[in-house]
Amino acid sequence: MSDIAIKFENISKQYRLGKIGTGTLSHDLKRWWTVNVRGKEDPYIKIGSVNDRSIRAESEYVWALKDINLEVKQGEVLGIIGKNGAGKSTLLKLLSRVTTPTTGRILSKGRIASLLEVGTGFHPEMTGRENIYMNGSIMGMTKAEITRKFDEIVDFAGVAKYIDTPVKRFSSGMTVRLGFAIAAHLEPEILVVDEVLAVGDAEFQQKAIGKMQDVSQSGGRTVLFVSHNMSSLKSLCKKGIILKNGTISYSGDISSAVTLYLQNETTNALNYINNIAYQASYIRLKTITINNKQAGSVKFKDHKNIIEIEIDGELFIETKMAFELRLLDKLNMPLAFYSPGHFYGKAKDFNVGDFHVEEKIFLPEEINRGTYKLDLFLTLPGSTYHVSIKDIYIDIEGFPTKTGWVFDYEKGAGFILIK
Repeated sequence: MSDIAIKFENISKQYRLGKIGTGTLSHDLKRWWTVNVRGKEDPYIKIGSVNDRSIRAESEYVWALKDINLEVKQGEVLGIIGKNGAGKSTLLKLLSRVTTPTTGRILSKGRIASLLEVGTGFHPEMTGRENIYMNGSIMGMTKAEITRKFDEIVDFAGVAKYIDTPVKRFSSGMTVRLGFAIAAHLEPEILVVDEVLAVGDAEFQQKAIGKMQDVSQSGGRTVLFVSHNMSSLKSLCKKGIILKNGTISYSGDISSAVTLYLQNETTNALNYINNIAYQASYIRLKTITINNKQAGSVKFKDHKNIIEIEIDGELFIETKMAFELRLLDKLNMPLAFYSPGHFYGKAKDFNVGDFHVEEKIFLPEEINRGTYKLDLFLTLPGSTYHVSIKDIYIDIEGFPTKTGWVFDYEKGAGFILIK
């Protein structure tokens, strides 16, 4: 294990589903009285499946992780990809010793610094300064070592004004900034970062990614990075794994991992149909094709950024229909609308039977590279929705040549960018 920093050997983690004992007889009696006599909601939490949450459990136990075998080399940055509930956070918690595996063992070399959620390892009543020293001590650093890094940590986090304020008064973004700065600057051999960086602003996310690149390349430290931002993963990692229902479905280079994930988990045409938020009784969808693909990552690699969308289905009544599109970022903030129906009254007449809708949309060059979401709509303008389809993921790799937002009616009628 000379150049291996982390080794997972036959790791599995099992959880029990449903209601479990509260730990005391009095609390068990309180639960029974509240639920069975008063008919009210259970006052104690339910432990639910963290594996495939879309399928009803057939057993009282579930394997959150099953037979994980993985080696991570020293100085490697590993991207971990997967849907919510796939087992990503469980894997990191096992490595960080927050919980123990049901079977198997984990071998690691060196100190581990973990940033698994906002406020990890912080005491809310202690000041930022006190928490820096406490976290450093937990990681095995001496007081002199922490003092030597103190100013650098505070400067990176950008919280100098509040450093002697109790952490409970920090915003979530400030807490993440300080937590990441501590984890990255106190020189752990292994840095574990879950999705928490999404809480920070854009400037801090770029600083954090740059810092992780620096500690891995120049410091020779190992980084495990979980994110739903495919662009960040590709810019930071060389290797990636895909977790699906608690097992590793792919391990290899990060570009292939991202492409495979987007194909299988987000941009499959069948998933488009499954993401229907509303569908009127008189309409039935058959296929949706984006850029000539019914399955696969939708990528844009030049300044054209063209989206070609085709929708086929069947109507059981005569009606007018217009196509509309909404573009959102990874935080579900709307960036742009394409709405020729509402803004220009461009609705077409459709008869009973099969129908085909085809639209070509030019995304503005101001949209930077990254992962975005599309919401698609078929509407009767000013009246009602026929169909709304949510959360279709696309991966834009265009070049960010401009900044700011503009109004643009030329590239595709009705495309309005929201500042």
